[in-house]
Amino acid sequence: MTPLRTGLALAITVGGFYVLCTVAWTFAPATFLSLMNNLFHGMDFTPMVRAQPFFFPGFLAALLALSTWALLAGTFFNWLQNRLER
Repeated sequence: MTPLRTGLALAITVGGFYVLCTVAWTFAPATFLSLMNNLFHGMDFTPMVRAQPFFFPGFLAALLALSTWALLAGTFFNWLQNRLER
């Protein structure tokens, strides 16, 4: 696979999982918060939660930032892997 294809695959994967994460938080915030607390060895994220409406532009900005970062990281990873295999 070429570096760009690896980057695109990672960007699409990260973007997709970010969307799924957002859907989970939107429809089951208490369950999601409990999962996050357990995932981080019992840390309590409850004080950080503020009630506010879903902000679609913020969601899109985060999706774009995460996908762009994943594209760059995946492209660099594959480029470096190809160089190290020579």
